[in-house]
Amino acid sequence: MPLPTSMQAWVSGAGPGREHLELSTLPVPTVDDNELLIQVHGAAMNFSDLLMVDDKYQVRPPRPFTPGQEVSGSVVAVGPGSENRLGDEVMAKVLWGGFAEFAIVRADMALPAPASTRLTEAAAIPVSFTTAAVALTEATLLREGETIIIHAAAGAVGLASVQVAKVLKATVIATAGSDEKCDLAKSFGADHAINYRESNFREQALDLTGGAGVDVVLDPVGGDHALESLRSLAWRGRYLIVGFASGRVPKLPADRLLLKGVSAIGVYWNHDVDPEMVHRAERRLLPWLDEGVLRLCVDMTYELADLPVALELLDHGGTKGKMVLRVGERPQT
Repeated sequence: MPLPTSMQAWVSGAGPGREHLELSTLPVPTVDDNELLIQVHGAAMNFSDLLMVDDKYQVRPPRPFTPGQEVSGSVVAVGPGSENRLGDEVMAKVLWGGFAEFAIVRADMALPAPASTRLTEAAAIPVSFTTAAVALTEATLLREGETIIIHAAAGAVGLASVQVAKVLKATVIATAGSDEKCDLAKSFGADHAINYRESNFREQALDLTGGAGVDVVLDPVGGDHALESLRSLAWRGRYLIVGFASGRVPKLPADRLLLKGVSAIGVYWNHDVDPEMVHRAERRLLPWLDEGVLRLCVDMTYELADLPVALELLDHGGTKGKMVLRVGERPQT
């Protein structure tokens, strides 16, 4: 069956801000060398999508552009140099362009979608699980028997990190902003969960470690969490900076790093900057996903046309795990 010539896609056009997003009809893109065209089944949402639409992200596409950085779908066209085949079911991180019926994916950034996962929901895997694997096996190596605090543990990166940490046989102290979210983190393997709105997580962590402190803190939040996180660390602990979901970039006191021999480590991955590191992390993940050792938490699913509603909810922190736009479904056999 020939491909359509046009598609529905969200466009961020006239200027920054969600008020300038429009669902538009665009030409279906064509593939270049080492590229795939996929018919999008699912497009997952990330906080960085909000930042990109608002011109506050480190990547600023030229306007007009289609946002969306995480997709899953079926390969419908293959560019020269790619080893993929038509019909392959893949998931991928993309720079932008995901909130559309068709999307271009770089062949080196495409991963096989786990057969045990609905193709629509596989879009929730590439960013959060790769971030967790990079953080805990590349940025630092979380060792068996170590103790880790994972902030925002009911979010997508948090839940992925809880599970990767348990695979690595660490003790996990999760923090989250409600009892419901704490229960979710424990259902995904956390040994302990602290509602930071009701308890001081530093005091609780010190109690749980007999006053020694934790070996690692994974922090996607920033803001006020940063100083208390440093105070929670044991001698020569590692503070992993994953993001700033609080909206505030903390200023770290260098004396705290000095007096406890603490390392502050940025967790960043990019297929162009260090492709071998990214591929190592992905190779660790895929067997765990295929075997069902790692589980997804897709909290909400919306239709493509409902993107503004989903972005509003994402902006106000009303989600657990991942939100996915449903663009197409795996064909029934």
